[in-house]
Amino acid sequence: MKDKQPCSDTEQKDSQFATTLARGIDLLLCYRVGESVLGNRDFVQRTGLSKTTVARLTHTLTLLGYLRHDARLEKYRLGPAVLSMGYPLLANMQIRQIARPLMRKLSEQTGGAVSLGIRERIHMIYVETSRSTDKLIMTPDIGAPIPILSTAMGRAWLCRAPADERKAVLNQIRVKDPEHYRCFHLAAAQAMRAYEQRHYCANRGEWRSDVYGFAVPVSRHVDSHLFVFNCGIPSAAGSYTSIERDVAPRLVSLVRSIEVALGFT
Repeated sequence: MKDKQPCSDTEQKDSQFATTLARGIDLLLCYRVGESVLGNRDFVQRTGLSKTTVARLTHTLTLLGYLRHDARLEKYRLGPAVLSMGYPLLANMQIRQIARPLMRKLSEQTGGAVSLGIRERIHMIYVETSRSTDKLIMTPDIGAPIPILSTAMGRAWLCRAPADERKAVLNQIRVKDPEHYRCFHLAAAQAMRAYEQRHYCANRGEWRSDVYGFAVPVSRHVDSHLFVFNCGIPSAAGSYTSIERDVAPRLVSLVRSIEVALGFT
């Protein structure tokens, strides 16, 4: 049985592209929140790869420590090597150390959760977070992915991303998640236009009805990453207008303070 998954544009155009490596990474990305184990059948369904290819990849990833085989269930869990691989990235992000006390202060002032994120494929990923409340049904955590088009953080990233990168990401979302694109691309475009006047992006509950979100991108790349700061406030805390009036300027000020600390002029 041949692999059903078609070659991507990258694979077709780049002779240096290591397809086998990419397939292995795709397997590791199959896990979703709440899923601790997956079997080869799950990997086949989610990647479109053949049973033979998946079996070979899971065997290799297990030997390398990226997967752990559960003999009783005949399935696989993510291994500790996945966690250790990400640690150097987080530890070397100087902006996290600079931002942490300011984020904590803002979360205490607003009663919400203040987070820092970067883009990973068609999602934003939290790399730091500070929260002062347990009232949020879903609290942000480091490593958690969130969508781009329906969140304030994702929309803020779109506002600062280089035009060619932004176009490529939007096309990827349109192809890989057409329903999400259909529902939110117009709202995202409107948010980007509004950003030019107010210097922040907002979410009035499109992603989660229990949270109002506000986000501000850092004005330039730091260590090749475009970082975005986000503040999520429980919608039960008050009207959107009053929360926006209080929180958005504070978040803009936080980002400007961090830019000064980073030596931006």
